[in-house]
Amino acid sequence: MAIAAIGQLCSTASMSHNLALCQVLVKKAVEAGAKALFLPEATDYIASTPSESLSLAHPMESSPFVLGLRNSAKESNLAINVGIHVPAPSGKMYNRSCWINEKGEIEAYYDKLHLFDYGALRESNSVEGGKSIGMPVETVVGRVGLMICFDLRFPEISLAHKRQNAQILTYPSAFTVPTGKAHWETLLKARAIETQAYVIAAAQIGAHNEKRTSYGHSMVVDPWGKVLLDMTGEGSEAEIGVVDVDLAYWEKIKQEMPLLRRTDVYSEI
Repeated sequence: MAIAAIGQLCSTASMSHNLALCQVLVKKAVEAGAKALFLPEATDYIASTPSESLSLAHPMESSPFVLGLRNSAKESNLAINVGIHVPAPSGKMYNRSCWINEKGEIEAYYDKLHLFDYGALRESNSVEGGKSIGMPVETVVGRVGLMICFDLRFPEISLAHKRQNAQILTYPSAFTVPTGKAHWETLLKARAIETQAYVIAAAQIGAHNEKRTSYGHSMVVDPWGKVLLDMTGEGSEAEIGVVDVDLAYWEKIKQEMPLLRRTDVYSEI
């Protein structure tokens, strides 16, 4: 059994400010005895316009925000999952989930496949969709399948991770308030139940600027569909929640309710 910390915060267009918030959360996670800290989508920054967002994107290897977090991970012996932006060759950028191990090394990353084009938000105007799902990454808390926010509405990715024996699925997010109220908890429970995996969804909260506000409610759901953590939060204060990730319980659920697919009748998703 390992303790996982889930961070909830309100990122702005200031990467230095956001890094300082994350470093506070790292300290809190270490004090709580956590082995890993899960941070939201776009933790490095949330800008007011697509052009501002593109101007702030740095390569992962040289980003001051990423380098700062890598240093914090190494100093604290704490693995960190964090959402960032990186430039893409097309002139757009990737919305990326990065796994930094407890040695401060970038061990894996995933670029968001499904882009959020809803209402006034048109993510595809500035973000290029990823091209692959990737393998679950072996971590100090278990085998982790990386996904991001809007991917939550597409079970194909989480089922692909299930086939690769992922024990934890991550959905770092910045859900809007209307869609969060309507679907957030329902979708997270569904992904946990159908994959029999822990689902960890660190979320942005509060008003990032005049145009954008996030729902919050960072959540962890266990392999049986039970909500272990729901961080309602107050305003936009940065905080953590902690949960125990019990891989023996994960194994027990899989053994007691085997989900044997009839791929002789229908195609495997």
